[in-house]
Amino acid sequence: MAALLGGFTLSEGAGAAGTPADRHRPPHALQGTGPAALSKAGTQDLKAWKAARLANDRLRRSGKLVVSRPTRTTPTVPSGTTPPKTAAVPAVAPLTSGVSGTSGPTVVTAAAKLPAAVPGGASALVLYDSAGPYGYLGELYAMAVANLAGHFGTVTAKPVSAYTAGMVNQYTATLYVGSTYYGGPVPDAVPAAFYQDALATTRPVTWVGDNIWGMANAVGVSTFKQRYGWDPTASFYESGGTVGNITQVTYKGRQLTRKIPAGFDGGVLHPALATGPGYPQVTQLAQARDANSGNASPWAIRSGNLTYVGEIPFTYVSESDRVIAFEDLLFDGLAPGTAERHRAFVRLEDISPKSDPNDLRKAADYLFSQKIPYGINVIPVYTDPKGTYNSGRPETVTLAQSPGVVSALKYMLARGAVLMDHGYTHQYSNVNNPYSGVTGDDFEFFRAHVDASDNVVYDGPTAQDSTAWAQTRVTSALAAFAAAGLPRPALWTTPHYAASATDYRVLGQNFSARLERSLYFTGTLTGAPTNSGRYIGQFFPYAVKDVYGTTVLPENLGNYEPEPYNNHPARLPADLIASARANLAVRDGVASFFYHPYFGTAPLQQTVEGIRALGYTFVGPTDLNQ
Repeated sequence: MAALLGGFTLSEGAGAAGTPADRHRPPHALQGTGPAALSKAGTQDLKAWKAARLANDRLRRSGKLVVSRPTRTTPTVPSGTTPPKTAAVPAVAPLTSGVSGTSGPTVVTAAAKLPAAVPGGASALVLYDSAGPYGYLGELYAMAVANLAGHFGTVTAKPVSAYTAGMVNQYTATLYVGSTYYGGPVPDAVPAAFYQDALATTRPVTWVGDNIWGMANAVGVSTFKQRYGWDPTASFYESGGTVGNITQVTYKGRQLTRKIPAGFDGGVLHPALATGPGYPQVTQLAQARDANSGNASPWAIRSGNLTYVGEIPFTYVSESDRVIAFEDLLFDGLAPGTAERHRAFVRLEDISPKSDPNDLRKAADYLFSQKIPYGINVIPVYTDPKGTYNSGRPETVTLAQSPGVVSALKYMLARGAVLMDHGYTHQYSNVNNPYSGVTGDDFEFFRAHVDASDNVVYDGPTAQDSTAWAQTRVTSALAAFAAAGLPRPALWTTPHYAASATDYRVLGQNFSARLERSLYFTGTLTGAPTNSGRYIGQFFPYAVKDVYGTTVLPENLGNYEPEPYNNHPARLPADLIASARANLAVRDGVASFFYHPYFGTAPLQQTVEGIRALGYTFVGPTDLNQ
């Protein structure tokens, strides 16, 4: 599954769990929230959000942008929400077997004592905008940053309006996500104390997106230029009246993609670098290239303690996207001594009581011959409630009723496999959700449908969604494994990578980690009621402790998919290998993909050999959190 805010895709495979009929149809490796990685509402808002930002940018260029300060002193929050609170995300814990007992993030008030750096680990402060008509996007982007920072240690996330003087010095590094372009009817919610502290501190500060010009104005443009060597007040998103067509970002010699649909591109800020003697050198960390003009300009720069990234890189992402550069840049502020290391991981997907044992043994034999540990995602109960693939006769089969499959699973476990739970039935009720109602085809914890344009549309949690409902499904799944004489899985992968915030918290209480891509909903950081219609999807290049308080292990390459489906192209071994190559830019990253055994071993072998040739070392899932 591939997901992220604005343009990446969440995908997780399916296909009636390997029954012979599957082999003649796509396995529905769903792409999560689609090309924007936002909920439908968020995707619709992106165009208006972009237009409002560029309108302000033009006014600023012409000297006509009026920026006022808030008259109130309480934190600014989006309308209809409760006052924001600080979400403290715990550090990544060692991966263990059994029930983790991990709860969601601890919520403390903005006035509470701030945590010191974790011994042996880092602490990050993530600040985000929450004002304006699209203020909720700030929380979504902040969750994406907080999740990534959760790889390094503890994370505290709060609206920038809640910042108080001196706070930056209580964390290893601070990251501010500027998503509300202040001006006009939206007063500048960034406290003057943050502008001053960002300049005065020696701790690393990463500034992403908007309002860096506000800091320059607050501390003095001349002072900013003398400290950092560039002038944000003379830097704009448009050049020659257009944001151009930036389709590539080069970072550490890697060519990363940037594919944003027409009308949704807010551009990349073009920093006005200072010239002449007396200014410090500005390091260009990454460069953006315009496909139309061929011109290159900085995408990310650094001078002094300040790293600036010229756009929020969580919209319209893919497995080879420029977000990879941001994922690696976090090491500079939070773990600069990290050694270069490149690991790979493969899991075998959608194994059910109806799988072909011969397919499983062949895949096991190949991986064993290569000394590759791997994960096996098993669905313990297969059901076809409408008889879609059984001549109209309903059918349900458990693992205990499939001794051949169980024998093959034990064979795999003896040859390097790690058992993982992939839902209870990997489908929902007796309805198309969105395809057939059959195990492996459909969502289990989320509702979805296919629209007239052949897009999968997410509709939200199931009608029964609750802590009790989710726990019942997990309990039933674990009982089915036990009834078949199999060990209890310590790891979980959500069917089609989609569940509610409630479900994710239940999963964190039952499994030591999730290995997947995930959805993150508004309200998680602010303490407001969760809005199931507003979320961002995300995948990771390394293990993180996410804002739900759960360890999430990486899946960032997607899967082998020989046929196009739902407006998504086929994905072949060469595509997976190309994505692994792009991810070499992450200094300690993982190239993680999944594969359906019913495709035979030839494409699996091609993918494994190609990734190994890049210098990756294959490891098992329990190694991914180390």
